[in-house]
Amino acid sequence: MNSDVILFENVSKFYGEVLGVNKVNLHIPSGITSLVGPNGSGKTTLMNLMTGLVHPGSGKITVRGISPFAPEKLMRIMGYATQYDAAPRGVTGYDFVLAGLLLYGYAPGEAEKRAWKAIETVSLTQSAERKVAAYSKGMRQRIRLAQAIAHEPQVLILDEPLNGLDPLVRAETIAMFRNYASEGRHVILSSHVLQEVDVFSDQVILIANGMILAEGEIKNVREEIHEHPSQFLLHCQEPSRVAAMLFEGGQVTEVKLDPQGRGVLVLTRQRDAFAEAIERIALSGIEIDGVIPTDENVDALYEYLIGGGR
Repeated sequence: MNSDVILFENVSKFYGEVLGVNKVNLHIPSGITSLVGPNGSGKTTLMNLMTGLVHPGSGKITVRGISPFAPEKLMRIMGYATQYDAAPRGVTGYDFVLAGLLLYGYAPGEAEKRAWKAIETVSLTQSAERKVAAYSKGMRQRIRLAQAIAHEPQVLILDEPLNGLDPLVRAETIAMFRNYASEGRHVILSSHVLQEVDVFSDQVILIANGMILAEGEIKNVREEIHEHPSQFLLHCQEPSRVAAMLFEGGQVTEVKLDPQGRGVLVLTRQRDAFAEAIERIALSGIEIDGVIPTDENVDALYEYLIGGGR
């Protein structure tokens, strides 16, 4: 039994005649996994299938060895914060988190301790006794996150968790995700803040029209897209000379000077041969300050795979 991964085996889900997801096969290890795709692509359906809120029309799902058809077992190891602003306005933030823990069956004293710990984790201690109706959008987002983490789940599923957060709180939230991942837990999230997805994700799942386009580490996904040459920015001394040497060697399809004066922009289909060429140039005495891939990011991958248009 796979007790540390999330598995989708040929899973399809239709809502009447409307496609949710189609023939999905996924093997999601622990760590931070970002679901990326346009609205209506199937991200929320994937999350709802993992949590058992909807059931597949065909195929099999296991979440760390537990079937979503066993909701009581699943909810013990899972926390879910949807993108919907569903926290009741008439209760305080503390009462909202506490109620979730009491539903899990914690004794009142333990539930109170866990509620305060979760609220402190999302930096809402000073506002905990205020009613949710008085919270800003970002605060409501954080109190839902507090409820999702209060029972310390092994699987945390979050739909657009960074929406409405100011930069400092966003950084603190991402740090919390990283801490969870370092403990061997799953953090599954969707996000439109793609620059941050590149930075904090261990792996990505790219989805469109209910179908998985690619999954894995961003670098590995990029290496599988053979039809588009790889793009690099080469920081170097004597950029004009370096450009000429690269072009003459035949390892690149296009070389041009960076208009911002940072070095040389390179397109190549021969990554290994390009690396060897850079080494030869450096050994010839020209100083190479750095080689930076410019298309190993979610924006570029999605553009390659669906032709743009998020």
